[in-house]
Amino acid sequence: MNCKQFNSVQLEEVLLSLGHLPKKQNEKEAWFLNPFGTETEASFKLDKRQNIWYLHSEGVGGNNIDFLKKYFNYSINEILSWASEKSFSSFHQQTEIEKPNYNITEVAEIQNWNLKKYLVDRGLTQRSFRFLKEIKFTINNKKLYAVGFENLSGGWELRNSFYKGSLLKKDISIIKNDSNKIVVFEGFFDALSYIEFQEKLKEDILILNSISMLNKAKNYLQNYSEILLFLDNDPAGKKTKDELLSSFSNAVDYSFMYKDYKDFNEFFVADKGGFIQQDETGQSHCFILPLRGNN
Repeated sequence: MNCKQFNSVQLEEVLLSLGHLPKKQNEKEAWFLNPFGTETEASFKLDKRQNIWYLHSEGVGGNNIDFLKKYFNYSINEILSWASEKSFSSFHQQTEIEKPNYNITEVAEIQNWNLKKYLVDRGLTQRSFRFLKEIKFTINNKKLYAVGFENLSGGWELRNSFYKGSLLKKDISIIKNDSNKIVVFEGFFDALSYIEFQEKLKEDILILNSISMLNKAKNYLQNYSEILLFLDNDPAGKKTKDELLSSFSNAVDYSFMYKDYKDFNEFFVADKGGFIQQDETGQSHCFILPLRGNN
């Protein structure tokens, strides 16, 4: 990704990925609290049509590059490196327009040895392979393959050991189990790790696939009597957690289980036995990791 490409990514999606939600918005603009500091009145204005920002409380503004230079105090190279690791749906939509031969050629069960090894390295077994597909696709006539996880709109989250991206429309994913309880994750590897963690899955599962899907997720979560949050331990994940906790009185945060790790999958790969963790109130909880079979 270069500067021109990153500046064409919707800044609203960048803000959402960092956990900043608008206080008010319409088709032309959105207003946020100061993402660089603390304030009670929204003074950060996003012009959606021009994709530029202006912070009235400080009298500064600019494009996406300018925003991240101020936000992280990064160099341009560090910004582009950060952005290339993300999966911005607005960037992928542009990529599809620029590359009309971006095409899915086959959707099948997981057979490729490299993909199986990648999944095993991420802590997964055959038990969760059934939720995944092997996706073969081309970009400019170059043949590629990846693990695919489908969303509600028929789009795919794609992963292999050297590639992270998505194809077609971005959306949330749901694993149904006819439950009135639902568990929420940001990424599908976290969700599948949770399935591996359980002796028998009893809850429904919602995977955001992108922080930008939060509002759609909130509409879906209204149907449940209990919401369990297993979100990432980064600033975006923590702000998403806070937003859901403030929106749903029946939501419970479980990130204390893996507070020393980036996300639930990283914890799951590292921790193979029973463990004890304290929640925010100081209460200790003992969790026993079930033995995992091959089916």
